[in-house]
Amino acid sequence: MTESAARIRELNLYRRYFGLVAAGKKTTEVRVKYPHLADLAAGDVIRFRIKGTDETCDVLVKKVTEVSSLERKSEKVLVGPRGEIVGRIRPRADPGANELIEAIEAALPA
Repeated sequence: MTESAARIRELNLYRRYFGLVAAGKKTTEVRVKYPHLADLAAGDVIRFRIKGTDETCDVLVKKVTEVSSLERKSEKVLVGPRGEIVGRIRPRADPGANELIEAIEAALPA
């Protein structure tokens, strides 16, 4: 993907996680694969925003991993490279439980 073709996706993020992302300490984000994220790919840019503010932080998507509903019958914990917990995937009891989950690895742009 060329630099001019990089797509920017805007996602809201809680303030308590925003600082970790902006500091480069939180490098994995777990999201339900809703239609607006269906074609998210390495090379895309995510612009995280604290909802209701103008504070943003752009990160470059390095890798997107799908976790199917069959793999998440029980809680799974995602562990980062330094052994820290970076996310949890919990079973869902709602009608959308068949949706895929994406584990998005990202980094601050160089």
